[in-house]
Amino acid sequence: MFKTLINAWRVPELKQKLIYTFWMMAFIRLGTHIPAPGIDPAQIANMMAVNSDNNLLGLMNVITGGAFTTMAIFAFGVGPYITSSIIIQLLTIAISKLEEISKEGEDGKKRINKYTRYLTLCIATLQASATTLMLYNVNILVEQSWSVFLLTLLSFVAGSMLVMWIGEQITVKGVGNGISLIIFINIVASLPQEILNLFSAGSAPIAIIVLLLLVVMVAFAVEMSLGERRVNVQYAKRMSGRKVYGGQSQNIPIKVNLAGVLPVIFSMSLIQFPEILTNLFVKDPNEAWLNVIENLRWTTPIGAIIYIILIFAFAFFYSTIAFNPVDIAANMKKSGGFIPGIRPGKPTSDYLSKIATHVTLLGAIFLAILAMTPLLLQTISGIPIAFAGTSLLIVVGVALETVKQLESQMLMRQYKGFL
Repeated sequence: MFKTLINAWRVPELKQKLIYTFWMMAFIRLGTHIPAPGIDPAQIANMMAVNSDNNLLGLMNVITGGAFTTMAIFAFGVGPYITSSIIIQLLTIAISKLEEISKEGEDGKKRINKYTRYLTLCIATLQASATTLMLYNVNILVEQSWSVFLLTLLSFVAGSMLVMWIGEQITVKGVGNGISLIIFINIVASLPQEILNLFSAGSAPIAIIVLLLLVVMVAFAVEMSLGERRVNVQYAKRMSGRKVYGGQSQNIPIKVNLAGVLPVIFSMSLIQFPEILTNLFVKDPNEAWLNVIENLRWTTPIGAIIYIILIFAFAFFYSTIAFNPVDIAANMKKSGGFIPGIRPGKPTSDYLSKIATHVTLLGAIFLAILAMTPLLLQTISGIPIAFAGTSLLIVVGVALETVKQLESQMLMRQYKGFL
């Protein structure tokens, strides 16, 4: 990885892209330390201390690099953009018109991106409104007036849209996927504080054991992120004029962790949704409802079981969206490809579906282990560690993808020089 960065730094064009990416990420980190107007920092610190065991707040804080706990202008980070991208992706599969637009090449991609931006604005406004309303109800704003309310709301929305724009600019003018890199730098920026919390809250031997376990989890996450099941495909020879086409053997890679970290995030968001609604709209909930919310937390046996079930459900759901055996089998048949020992058509799609199910099952088990890692570390160290497994998976995935892009760009420039 470091060798790739050093080699990329020696290429003038890539050097400019790396410098641009660095300054954009530095600007992102600056925005996470600027509090939104109308927020009382002391009151925010007290509220976050009381809700320190809330895992959804822990996830938001990790993804935003600490901006959510201080209610900075970048408090929501790239969250609204990620949500809108997933919604548009699902709607593209469900709505035939959007599917046609997505297949129109570069123009279709631009239209889909425009819809995603509009939806991001709507989601950012909705999330900012709910959060600002909650802050207004618990008297955390510096002044209980609608002018301060609207000012705080607009600052949150503007911050989210600015982060989205910076992410797109990094993708175009920098290196790697801008949105992923923003999440990456925010998580990495919070790691030193997490390590300090380990040593300050517990003994040094326990902290060292936890760090060693994290190193093992990094290696595990790298293996699973790179793991894939390759299905051998043979193409029959065919004549076109005097030329012979086909006859070669290729592979269809099916990634073990096809869904990435999305099932974990969706599951945690869904399991915490009743608690969020209660905090926003119910001032004095009854005791029975409070017991339900308490049992839904993933640190309880019932909550942990529901959490793992949701991870498996979302993993299989996303797998069916991202990997379509019927389309793959049809394309193979058109191009004269076949899997040795399997007849073309429906038998091929059934065979691919069976393999995808087995691979997805392994990926779901892997995600469940990573998701429950914080509970294990919490038990060992005695202090809360927010989303250690999820954070590691995001960092590993983004780092590997960025290095691959750098290597591909350097390889392309070598071919240009050769030609």
